[in-house]
Amino acid sequence: MKHFAYTFFLLVALSFQSCMKGESVDLVIHNARVHTMNENNDVFEAIAIKDGKIVEVGPERQILNKYSADEYIDAELKDVYPGLTDGHGHLLAYARQQLSVDLVGCKSFDELLLRIKKYQGKQKRSFIVGRGWDQSLWENQELPTNEQLNTIFPNIPIALVRIDGHAMLVNDKLLKMSQIAEKVKANPEKFIGGEVLLDSLGKPTGMIIDNAMNPIFAMMPEFPQKELDVAIKDIQNELFSYGITGVHDAGLSAKDRKIIEKWVNKRVLKLNIYGMLLPDPENIAFAKKKGIYENKNLLIRSFKVYGDGAVGSRGAFMKEEYADQHGHFGHLTTPVSEMQRIADLCEKVGYQMNTHAIGDSTNRILFEMYAKVYGRNKDYRWRIEHAQHIDPADFDLFEASHAYASVQPTHATTDQRWAVTRLGEKRMVGSYAYKTLMERCGILIIGTDFPVEYTDPFRTIHSATNRKTEDNYPADGFLANEAISLEDCLKGMTIWAAMGAFQENKLGTLEKGKDATFVIFEEAIVAHATFKNNFANTVFIAGEKVYSVE
Repeated sequence: MKHFAYTFFLLVALSFQSCMKGESVDLVIHNARVHTMNENNDVFEAIAIKDGKIVEVGPERQILNKYSADEYIDAELKDVYPGLTDGHGHLLAYARQQLSVDLVGCKSFDELLLRIKKYQGKQKRSFIVGRGWDQSLWENQELPTNEQLNTIFPNIPIALVRIDGHAMLVNDKLLKMSQIAEKVKANPEKFIGGEVLLDSLGKPTGMIIDNAMNPIFAMMPEFPQKELDVAIKDIQNELFSYGITGVHDAGLSAKDRKIIEKWVNKRVLKLNIYGMLLPDPENIAFAKKKGIYENKNLLIRSFKVYGDGAVGSRGAFMKEEYADQHGHFGHLTTPVSEMQRIADLCEKVGYQMNTHAIGDSTNRILFEMYAKVYGRNKDYRWRIEHAQHIDPADFDLFEASHAYASVQPTHATTDQRWAVTRLGEKRMVGSYAYKTLMERCGILIIGTDFPVEYTDPFRTIHSATNRKTEDNYPADGFLANEAISLEDCLKGMTIWAAMGAFQENKLGTLEKGKDATFVIFEEAIVAHATFKNNFANTVFIAGEKVYSVE
């Protein structure tokens, strides 16, 4: 009886103490530098969280006195930011690259061949896929041909995708299986925006560009689901380790949409995913039936359209000829009539149109198309992905279109090796013009385009603020007048990225009522003069701890 009475009075005392202290919450982070990324860019010391939502952000003493928490985390004066969003990435492409021959960083064609031999010796695939080569890293920087592939692998089909995803080298075995050269020759209208390169005798070199690659992609066997599951878990952990909590997935086929949904439903994928659908027939039917679609941490409300190719493979559609290939202007990969059809569909179902546009000619076409839609819908938020090369005379049109620019700062610092050679010095004015774009558009959505570039957001910050590679090249920065501030770069990965996906009411800042999606970083986020690594210490998504260095 005495024991019961003691327990009763103890519970009463604890209850009274709790009431005196205030509201009960799940978690309090304190002794921190909480960067809210709100309009005033306020920085506080503590944050209270309940049921996956932010209850309050404020001074240390205020939060500790006002709330009683089930768990307290002393952040030890570390920086706390909203979870970073990669505004343009490709999860399935990255997963498949992890399972293919890794050709990223090959310094020569001989190294490429060696990597294929090692891979095949271990994996023994019946169809070899490699991804990530970049001939601009080689002594001979011209696009390669397939003679050596044919000698070493005469009987196994091989497809080697360039780092930008807009060119592919295949061997004769695959050329014969696909009959792609014959198909393009017989029906060139079907493959507008694509090309099978020929040698001086009219024989295919094995190099295939843009739309001509589509039949090859369709032939590639899918990797086993178990292997994809392992790869996506590794990728998610990599992203978490950098403090990335969300990805705008730029181009999901119907097949890939279903894979993403399955991972989301099984809680394999906890990242916030903003899906841009490719306009294939099944996805179009999905959009017409479902409209704006939200399932747990997956939101779909846009179509991704490929307007042109890439400058590295001379597929970007330019107003003037390429400086290193006279008479060649690149090409549209989607005809204007088809882009207009998709634009009409997007208006009808309430979707964004997010269009890949590299060349100045492609960008000009889109400015005019988008401006008409803005005249009918002031909150359409249609995006131009990359917005890489713009005629300075067209910046007024970009501003008038009210399009959002979605850019990848590391493209500028990796492309610098060959950009001037491809386009000439004159066209560098208006190229990779992130500061100008931000000033004209008001916001800038920032990503990496992984796996074309590394997922590391701190390389992005270094490229955006210093216009240098992680090796700090060039010393004075590439087109340094177009550098942006650290604050604006971080906005591009937080609140501006959220605005670019219609999610600013739940993500992008640390404010009352929003999702408790945030990162405690190991080191302070600073725009160092030279590149310095940084990583996440702890990551929360909607109040759930999804990553910790411990």
